[in-house]
Amino acid sequence: MTNPMEMSLRTLKSTEVYFYKYLVTSQVFYQSQHTYALVNLKPLVPGHILVVPLRTSILRFSDLTPDESIDYMNTLQLIHKFIKYIYKADALNIAIQDGPESGQSVPHLHTHVIPRYATDGYGDRIYTLLEEENLEKRYEEFKRRKEAFINSSHENKLAKKDEERMERSEEIMKNEAEWLSQELAKFIETTT
Repeated sequence: MTNPMEMSLRTLKSTEVYFYKYLVTSQVFYQSQHTYALVNLKPLVPGHILVVPLRTSILRFSDLTPDESIDYMNTLQLIHKFIKYIYKADALNIAIQDGPESGQSVPHLHTHVIPRYATDGYGDRIYTLLEEENLEKRYEEFKRRKEAFINSSHENKLAKKDEERMERSEEIMKNEAEWLSQELAKFIETTT
């Protein structure tokens, strides 16, 4: 098993990283052998990040190989501890929307890590905030994206330019990712 300190400190920009068909390399703040963590395009709260397998053909949790599963869970556990620490959260929501019927909008497995606070007032409503109102629309979009991915022979030629999909600016997400990467390195150093 690779030392998480080595993985978090290595140059993440050396290879392109995709979330489904979207190039997200500059949003990545941690990468292991099979998994990465990135800042969220549309965070519900500060510190709302995603943990994602590197292999873009993984649509659902059950698609992970045994080695990918171990790496995914180890990464999720590390990032869980780190996000709780760095955002001084009282608790965290860990959410996987596994399939469009559950609210999954991007056909690439991902886990939401959402800082929670005793005074945030969201309660269980945080889950409805992760989902769109129109399930039928979400399901049709999921099927369309999945079909486009399958028809692309798993090439990233369908990738949209980042400026076509942004809610937060590239600079804001890049700065957040760089800050989290630096803080994660410090966190790993002090906890191992």
